[in-house]
Amino acid sequence: MNFIDEAYLEIKAGDGGSGASSFRREKYIPFGGPDGGDGGKGGDIFFKVNTNVNTLVDFQNKKIFNAKNGKKGSGKNKFGAAGDDLYIEVPLGTVVYDNITGEELIDCNKKNGEYIIAKGGDGGLGNAKFKSSTNQAPRKFTPGFEGEKRSIRLELKSLADVGLVGFPNAGKSTFLNHVSSAKPKIGDYPFTTLRPNLGTIKGNQSNYVIADIPGLIEGASEGAGLGIKFLKHISRTGLLLIFVDLNNSDNLSPVKQITLLKSELDSFKDDLTQKVSWIICNKIDLIQIEEIESIKSEIKQDLKIKSNEIFFISAATGKGTNELLKSLETEVLNNKSELT
Repeated sequence: MNFIDEAYLEIKAGDGGSGASSFRREKYIPFGGPDGGDGGKGGDIFFKVNTNVNTLVDFQNKKIFNAKNGKKGSGKNKFGAAGDDLYIEVPLGTVVYDNITGEELIDCNKKNGEYIIAKGGDGGLGNAKFKSSTNQAPRKFTPGFEGEKRSIRLELKSLADVGLVGFPNAGKSTFLNHVSSAKPKIGDYPFTTLRPNLGTIKGNQSNYVIADIPGLIEGASEGAGLGIKFLKHISRTGLLLIFVDLNNSDNLSPVKQITLLKSELDSFKDDLTQKVSWIICNKIDLIQIEEIESIKSEIKQDLKIKSNEIFFISAATGKGTNELLKSLETEVLNNKSELT
């Protein structure tokens, strides 16, 4: 599995350079005044969003990052050069936490955004700064200040308008493959999807992004299977599509599947059931047409779900997907307008 959504780093901004203790020495001025320059500032460390990067895999082998130190000051009031800043590229949606306190420090949620995470130390003062009316020849200078040091944890949360959730083999990947340019791996076994797949849907009025999250199983919110690793990726989405498998091998009724899935979402720390969610009953090509109304009625009655939040589709044949996509575009546009 090459998708990495968590990493631990040790970072250290550059130290400031020391000030200099120096005196002016020229041929005809044997006892010149102090001219020691200040030290240079240490380099800062930034996180920079790179939309071409999709994982945190680069941090599996490199975990320690140090910015350059500032240079020492010198005579003739020359300041030391500042240390170069260090830019660390991360995917869009990376959240940075203090690994000691657990505090959230930065949310890298803007395309091409740059976020300072550790400040370099200021440079020390040269002896020229300590000259006074009572001390014409100070030898005093100060060392540079130490740069900030942090132990941090990176967590990647996919940024998408719509999130797909469901048990393994519910047809989410097939649906995403059918309606977008994404080409997720598809197969008839648990956890075919081993990483969140993002697909862009080109609508009539705007484009939007759908995230296909690996299939959940009972206990996913408690760490069972792979589900817990990916629930966080749908914590940012405005709309959840709960996929129901109308032809599942465990013979679970649609109502039972929805109940179990909602229970997992509810158990997750961000309480994902607070989000708007629609029910997508998939694989209508494998059931009798007269069963659809019965299933819809049962879902409405037992779970108190509105008719306009229940859709019947076949991700394999495409039947019903156009109607779903039209409704999705309208909902996404409404969500975006509420945020502006």
